[in-house]
Amino acid sequence: MPSSYLIPRSGSISEHSQLPHSLPTSRNPSFDSSSQSALGSSPSRRESHSVPMTVVPDGPITPPMSPSHSEHIDIAMDDVDIEDLDVNAEEVEGGTSIDVDDAPEAMSETASLSPTFPSIMQPRRSREAIDISRAREARALSRSTGGPEGHRPLKLLEDEQVHLQRKGIKLTDFEVRGTLGTGTFGRVLLVRHRNSAGDPRTQTHYALKVLRKTEILRLRQVEHVNAERYILSRVHHPFIVDLFATFQDSLNVYMLMSYIPGGELFTHLRRAQRFTPDVTRFYLATIILALKYLHSYNIIYRDLKPENLLLDSRGYLRLTDFGFAKIVDDRTWTLCGTPEYLAPEIIQSDGHGKAADWWACGVLCYEMLVGYPPFYDESPYGIYEKILTGHIHWPRSMDPLSRSLVRAFLNPDRTQRLGNMIGGPQDILDHPWFRGVDWDALERKEINAPIIPHTSSGDDTRHFLHLPFPPVDEIPGLMKDESPSSIPRFDPVAYQFLEF
Repeated sequence: MPSSYLIPRSGSISEHSQLPHSLPTSRNPSFDSSSQSALGSSPSRRESHSVPMTVVPDGPITPPMSPSHSEHIDIAMDDVDIEDLDVNAEEVEGGTSIDVDDAPEAMSETASLSPTFPSIMQPRRSREAIDISRAREARALSRSTGGPEGHRPLKLLEDEQVHLQRKGIKLTDFEVRGTLGTGTFGRVLLVRHRNSAGDPRTQTHYALKVLRKTEILRLRQVEHVNAERYILSRVHHPFIVDLFATFQDSLNVYMLMSYIPGGELFTHLRRAQRFTPDVTRFYLATIILALKYLHSYNIIYRDLKPENLLLDSRGYLRLTDFGFAKIVDDRTWTLCGTPEYLAPEIIQSDGHGKAADWWACGVLCYEMLVGYPPFYDESPYGIYEKILTGHIHWPRSMDPLSRSLVRAFLNPDRTQRLGNMIGGPQDILDHPWFRGVDWDALERKEINAPIIPHTSSGDDTRHFLHLPFPPVDEIPGLMKDESPSSIPRFDPVAYQFLEF
């Protein structure tokens, strides 16, 4: 299947209480408003490919991190809001259209953003920012877990050391072993480091993300590509993909990343149709720890979905594809993401921050438990309408506590959304649904994962499509060292990627 280092995809799932007989292998693609003039038009596809069903033998299931059957947990009715038992959420209020160029940050975030970006429908008016007293704000900022959007970061990313290898390594040190995925303006290759092939103590295989510079410029993605490099070069977490080095030649920029051989969570979920609450709890807990870490730097991820979650050889998730990640101290107005996972404030051009990631956690939790996302329609317009009206179908199979968690994440009022209130991410860790989770042991990877992907070697690509090798003339820097004469003295395209 296509690699999630780079590639989302499109598809359709009808919304029923039971899974459809024929599940799609893809969904609506991620998109970015800076490369499209209207959300309703055919969105700019960072990539889109169908995915074959990969047969993966299940590994041993870990003993549950919380009571073995969530459905039978004793819950005091005081712990569950009566609204959690309703079939449909309340409709959100209507309002007037908001133009993107009304937002002061919009044009500064991406110079190519269309100043006449039309509104999808009649969204609600911007809500007033939550008013927090100085004492309560100081108490929230003192927490080690971070706080809601609008707070100062607990750590500054600029203070973190860049961990990229700059010397003693070059593109020609790597041998292309295969193609993991292709997309609109790039591809992901499996490469082997020639000089370390005989040393069993060193990593030999990597995923090399190759992005065509002219296409990045044409699709107005320069800022996002540079932001992806800046962020990944400074963050380090067990549930986030590693970036080791970056390069550029006369045609492309390259990102050398860890190769995660287990494939996408999307494929494993489609194969299983749905996960049990305990399996869902394991995966969701790892994602919450990764987002908690990113949010401590005021980094918002903005593209959470099963396609961007890879399973490593031990069955742990790794968050990948940081093309839409951004450091945001308060809110940003760029419209980007995957339609089924967009928070209401993103659709309404209302400005969004960390709360949008917690909304996506609710969508992801629902999809893992049920087998399809809570907001789905054949057209993007239908998806947005369901998101803005809060229309969710609650299957009978979902227990009240799971429903309570999803409803807390999918609160249209971001000031009351789980993870974005005064307690920040700690409110999520303390939720009864996660009762019994040893968060420290999980972050140390001391808990057996529920699914262990079968891999036989470091270059095993059975969980990815076997695609043809790229033409030699499209990856010149990998084939031979480019002489200075082959690169113009002043290349205005290369000037956009000085850090590579």
